[in-house]
Amino acid sequence: MTSSTLAAPSTRRGSEYAQLSRRVAEAGLFVRRPGSYAIRIALTLGLFLAGWALVVAVGDSWAQLALAAGMAVATTQVAFLGHDAGHRQLFRRRGPSELAGLIAGNLAVGLSYGWWVEKHNRHHANPNHTDEDPDVGAGALVWTHDQAAATRGLGRRLARRQAWLFFPLLLLEGLALHVASVRALAGREPDGRWRTPVRHRAVEALLLGAHAVGYLGLLFAVMSPGKALLFVAVHQGLWGLYMGCAFAPNHKGMPMPTADDDLDFLRKQVLTSRNVRGGRFVDVALGALNYQIEHHLFPNMPRANLRRARPIVRTYCAEQGLPYVETGLIESYRQALAHLHEVGRPLRRG
Repeated sequence: MTSSTLAAPSTRRGSEYAQLSRRVAEAGLFVRRPGSYAIRIALTLGLFLAGWALVVAVGDSWAQLALAAGMAVATTQVAFLGHDAGHRQLFRRRGPSELAGLIAGNLAVGLSYGWWVEKHNRHHANPNHTDEDPDVGAGALVWTHDQAAATRGLGRRLARRQAWLFFPLLLLEGLALHVASVRALAGREPDGRWRTPVRHRAVEALLLGAHAVGYLGLLFAVMSPGKALLFVAVHQGLWGLYMGCAFAPNHKGMPMPTADDDLDFLRKQVLTSRNVRGGRFVDVALGALNYQIEHHLFPNMPRANLRRARPIVRTYCAEQGLPYVETGLIESYRQALAHLHEVGRPLRRG
């Protein structure tokens, strides 16, 4: 979609989001789900810890590579809990939410919770916005023709074939997240100010250090150095791949607003988001992020309620004449890759 497609007449603004919120509230979908989350947390952390116990029990064996793949899944599921904590879906108050996020993010996964929350909040405020959303900033991948045109050297060569390289590059996403976390906690501006605002910087650094020592210490204690390094490569590579595959369907290939677009909150969130159809398995596999439209409209809504909010939101969007995009999982990847391929097209002509 172009910017002109995104533009909405001012006469349609106003109380539409409030009306939708009232419908959702009347259905009781903003109510916390402590029982549901207690079960989810117990199962997720139980499987995560059981996986590491199995790593210790198996010892110096090539079977560890299969366990590394399993731990990539378990690690991503823990990261989903950190995501929910960041949106205060688990707890209403900041303190318990931050504690849960620090344990899940910094200690268990090795990801700075404070850095991620700051970055993710900017994404939610302006999803897919070419100037405001850090998730579509130029990097190893480029998302607009302007970003592609600005590439040079290796970046330009990557951009030409980025659709083909998308999944292989996701194998490095885990490493990139760890590096970004360390840089966020350690980086300062030339004038001495911290580059990234993080509330509990010292605590986060301590927990990240504890994660690194515990993770590497355990692996090198129970298996040979070669097997330990291979475990790290498989675990971190597949974790990054899984994380990327969970987040890519949400916005990639959807409209990208610019400063010329004047969208109200409802349209800003709905027009840039894509839902992914599927049953309970898809809900669990994607951490309920397959209900991306509902999640962006109501980020504090407990994960278990998003499925129930979907028909309410879809019906309301139809009443307003607002496109509600929903596809299958494979089709969502096809659309995302098609967008990446189109962005790189001018470079392939040169």
